[in-house]
Amino acid sequence: MKLALATCLSALIATGAAANNVFVSNEKGNTVTVIDSDTWEVVTEFAAGNRPRGITISPDGALLYVCASDDDTVRVFDTTTFEELYALPSGPDPELFVLHPSGNPLYIANEDDNLVTVVDTESHTVLAEVPVGVEPEGMGISPNAAFVVNTSETTNMAHFIDTSDYKIKHNILVDQRPRYAHYTADGTKLYVTSEIGGTVSVIDIAEDGTPTLRKKISFEVPGVLPEWLQPVGAIATSDGKWLFVALGPANRIAVINAETDEVVDYIIVGQRVWQLAFTPDEKYLITTNGNSNDVTIIDVETQKALKSVEVGQQPWGVAVTPDRDG
Repeated sequence: MKLALATCLSALIATGAAANNVFVSNEKGNTVTVIDSDTWEVVTEFAAGNRPRGITISPDGALLYVCASDDDTVRVFDTTTFEELYALPSGPDPELFVLHPSGNPLYIANEDDNLVTVVDTESHTVLAEVPVGVEPEGMGISPNAAFVVNTSETTNMAHFIDTSDYKIKHNILVDQRPRYAHYTADGTKLYVTSEIGGTVSVIDIAEDGTPTLRKKISFEVPGVLPEWLQPVGAIATSDGKWLFVALGPANRIAVINAETDEVVDYIIVGQRVWQLAFTPDEKYLITTNGNSNDVTIIDVETQKALKSVEVGQQPWGVAVTPDRDG
């Protein structure tokens, strides 16, 4: 009787937490840590292949996609049971990817082969391989899904790929080692972070998708060496008011007024902050801190760090299940 009750309780916990699970890929631990966003307690940790980095979730919240970089594949898990369901072809060394808003296809950066691989998530087949610049990493997709943007670390460019024919239509030169590309929710701006350049490029997007570089945001923190200010992950609130940028070894999140594109504050977090994700209501921002092996929870309204949660070895990416009721 006790065993049956415990089993039922575990099932209820798993089911109830599924709409609010935070998944953190641990690059050196070869695992994914699961955190309940209501309690900020670790639910479990499971094996996710060799060197898991990029991580995202299907629009319906049912599937978790993980770039297992050293396995040259994308592993797909059930977000409720955490069981691996299958693997998708990815090309060599998948690092970051972005999913079409419909859930299909998946666009993957292959750093070693200078390609973006397009994969059908239903048929599990490769639809296209798009040659891009040297060492592609960052991936972003416009809200209308007309363009996918890839950033190439060595070429120092953002490549705009037309999703209708997989051809590059525009290239924008940015600063050294671009790592991440993020569109605003209304699709009028694209932010590209440059890790070594120490800037965020603000690119205006015309109605037809044509990009124009407008300005570059730089950073300055008293007592922090300029070379430590290395922008990596970036995410903007859906209302277009705030942009948050992870500054790597500076151990800070830059808070940027997204209406003026000016830095207004910095939030101290864990060591070597890398990637970012909101909870579905955008009440909380989660940061992955690779060298302190934890994540920081930030209150978005007050822009204050609330707590840290210990995860696996060298956390890299983070994704949160959407609210399936909403």
